[in-house]
Amino acid sequence: MTVDQAVFLVGGLGTRLEGLTERTAKPMLPVGGRRFLDYLLDEASRYGLKRALLLCGFRAGDVVEAYDGRVIRGMQVETAIEPAPAGTAGALALAADRLDDLFFLVNGDTLFDFNWLALLPGAAATVRMALASGIGGTRYGRVKVEDGTVRHFSPSGPQGEPINAGVYLTRKSILSWIGSPPCSLERDVLPALARAGAIEGVVTEGAFIDIGMPEDFTRAQTFIPNLVRRPAAFLDRDGVLNEDTGYVHRIDQVRWVPGAREAVRRLNDAGYYVFIVTNQAGVARGYYEEGHITDIHRWMSRELRRHGAHIDCAEYCPYHPEGTIERYRRVSDLRKPGPGMLKKLMTDWPVDASRSFLVGDRDTDLAAAAAAGIPGHLFPGGNLLDFLSSLSLPRQRTAGSG
Repeated sequence: MTVDQAVFLVGGLGTRLEGLTERTAKPMLPVGGRRFLDYLLDEASRYGLKRALLLCGFRAGDVVEAYDGRVIRGMQVETAIEPAPAGTAGALALAADRLDDLFFLVNGDTLFDFNWLALLPGAAATVRMALASGIGGTRYGRVKVEDGTVRHFSPSGPQGEPINAGVYLTRKSILSWIGSPPCSLERDVLPALARAGAIEGVVTEGAFIDIGMPEDFTRAQTFIPNLVRRPAAFLDRDGVLNEDTGYVHRIDQVRWVPGAREAVRRLNDAGYYVFIVTNQAGVARGYYEEGHITDIHRWMSRELRRHGAHIDCAEYCPYHPEGTIERYRRVSDLRKPGPGMLKKLMTDWPVDASRSFLVGDRDTDLAAAAAAGIPGHLFPGGNLLDFLSSLSLPRQRTAGSG
């Protein structure tokens, strides 16, 4: 199953925020020194999506000016403007010719901390939606789920029932359920789909916040920046994720370590950034080229997706002081035991180093971790998921709302 597009509903008026949204679209409001929409787009880019489509309404020109044509970690951002208020479902219908057959649909005023790719494996319904469990209070409506199928939406319900988290894996066939605008996704389309048994629900724990109320918007100023400052799992590649058979550089040479894909998924679900940090001296020695490395990493990403998993970023060092290729023959702090790759990732991403760690299969990996100021764990071989489980790593994600 392939999904390359995320569609964001960013056209609402935000009337409950009173003066804050008189001249600013709600997703454009500043949160912790950045626009709220920046956080959502950053999250989408982590999952290897190639395109983001912003469905704009109120103050659409501001959104277009700020985002149209931007590229965020390889994800191209596009915009579509509704000429008149059409409702959340109506805006989707107006953009029909811009939609992939399968896409993520995301509310533009909520953030739920979970692994989006967990919606992929086994998805068959028109909509597969993320449901947040463990969210208290009476503000949010509740969702009735039976055997993975959403049966009913209610404005209130038992506290043990989950809430709609605002992230949906959606098939383009949803358009046949959308009536004449204005048409609401939440009030009109989703309830009808639920009555037809056409929505699957994935219940998961994770921090959740909706910035639509003044008190929640105030809490978001510290809640969201703290949330996205995640611990990271730095993983060596050859010998940890795939078997080290010597200068692996072709896809047909890659043999996954048992439990490796499941281990990455476990880390994703727990809320860690997951990074590859790998020495690739074969480039300097002339055995293969950098393109071979990126090809393998793209292939690994596709394979991980089948398991609902992903790598946030892959860094490699092609240099070696004894290389035969002149431009790669040099000493580099990127090469482990140097900490350069780890430090670069800690600069480029909002990493909480105090809760991060590395897993490698050589002493040079552990030395790099020590030089970067994080613990290193020596993987002796066997099943990587079992090894990670033995470390008793803390979870980043816990249920709760802002």
